[in-house]
Amino acid sequence: MNILVTGGAGFIGSHVVDRLLADGHEVVCVDNFITGSKENIQQHKGNPRFTLIEKDVSEPWPDDLVRGIEQIYHLASPASPKSYIQYPLETLMVNSVGTAHLLELSLKYNIRFLLASTSEVYGDPLEHPQKETYWGNVNPNGVRSCYDESKRFAESITMVYVRMYKIDARIVRIFNTYGPRLQKDDGRVIS
Repeated sequence: MNILVTGGAGFIGSHVVDRLLADGHEVVCVDNFITGSKENIQQHKGNPRFTLIEKDVSEPWPDDLVRGIEQIYHLASPASPKSYIQYPLETLMVNSVGTAHLLELSLKYNIRFLLASTSEVYGDPLEHPQKETYWGNVNPNGVRSCYDESKRFAESITMVYVRMYKIDARIVRIFNTYGPRLQKDDGRVIS
């Protein structure tokens, strides 16, 4: 299967790329490297089933970049507080405009779509643990809102495409992930 992974050089994205290649898939990794690292994917250099494209997913997409793609895993976004506070506009754009571009491609070419979201859509939750029916407690103007609100928007627009156009899409909310390749000064719970 041909799979496009945005944010494929990031902490989680690079592990997704590793797994997909190990499972025999062809992978197109897209990253602009503002928070991702070429070191995270260097082991795939020279692999004929791996293609690296340095690109900002919030910019328009030429159709030829997705021809033949069967699945999109959208993991592109600064995710640590340190990163999204440093890159607030880029965070807003990748999760809004970037997600919209990818959904349009998913619709146009009938590509299955996966959105990597976050527990931050709950904001500063008043309920622990959060149930799927909990709507959250988000400050729409705070310094963290560039991440929280843009991920909420990404989920919302994904579900609009599911309801309106019947695209095949999934949303996963990732909570407190850690492991190899997590930057030591990342600023999240474990680091």
